[in-house]
Amino acid sequence: MKWIQTRVIFESSDPESAAAMITDIFCDLGLQGVIVESPDADPELDWADDALPRPRQNAVIGFFRADDQLEQNRRKLEEALCRLPASVADACSTRYSDVDEQDWAESWKAHFHPVRISDRLVVKPSWRDFQAGGDDIVIELDPGMAFGAGTHPTTALCMRLIEAHLRPGARVLDVGTGSGILLVTAAKLGAAQLEGIDCDPVAVDVAQQNLLANRVCKDCFCLRTGDLVTDTRGSFDLVVANILTQTILPMIPDIPVLLTGEKIFITSGIIEEKRDMIIGALQQQGFTILEVLNEDGWVAIAAKLA
Repeated sequence: MKWIQTRVIFESSDPESAAAMITDIFCDLGLQGVIVESPDADPELDWADDALPRPRQNAVIGFFRADDQLEQNRRKLEEALCRLPASVADACSTRYSDVDEQDWAESWKAHFHPVRISDRLVVKPSWRDFQAGGDDIVIELDPGMAFGAGTHPTTALCMRLIEAHLRPGARVLDVGTGSGILLVTAAKLGAAQLEGIDCDPVAVDVAQQNLLANRVCKDCFCLRTGDLVTDTRGSFDLVVANILTQTILPMIPDIPVLLTGEKIFITSGIIEEKRDMIIGALQQQGFTILEVLNEDGWVAIAAKLA
């Protein structure tokens, strides 16, 4: 399978906001993750290898399959970029290049090193060494081509909320499991049973590899390809969904029937402008908001069903 690397280079006085707007465009076109490059990125807060040259330009990079939808996706991307505020759109340029699937998957490895998520949680690429402290909980990850590497604020925020609200022995459902990083986090924090569902079979395969690499007992987890909620049956103490706002919103009415025991729902992938909309939808379904975290224009919410 060929992929098309799509690099949107931009200039802006507010590069974080501009990158978020461009990222939203990629996500609206069905991409589950992007790479954001910035010459001002703090290497301590990212997986970026200090030995690699720092990027000279701001850019958001996404990968489209080279299939019959490619030209349509290109056209939609260019049209959406033209609709951005003039301060961003006038300074955007787009470059395309072919990438083999194997080259894409392997190229990630040059850019990652261990990153600390919280006082205890550390995400370590499977090919890197890390000297753990006495209280560190180390999550070993090979993201492959699945979304969720711990570097994006939404993933890190979800991990922190799981750490804060998961009770040992809990049964956990991860909706849109991606790389499986949130299930691994839950397992390391004492969850007893884990279930993950994703619409992408590649993600399900990667998640299984990551769970096994972290020595999670195979009998303790179940991974499936399917619709994010309607294909799920069972009861869970904690449900987590790190996906897009437009996917989370219609899903919220289906969440209460999946909850039992502690009845915790954690969600992210929410831009700041949509926070109140999501909070209102949760409250309409009987949820009490426990905690809201913010980082770089992204929001994560922990809520409890009454």
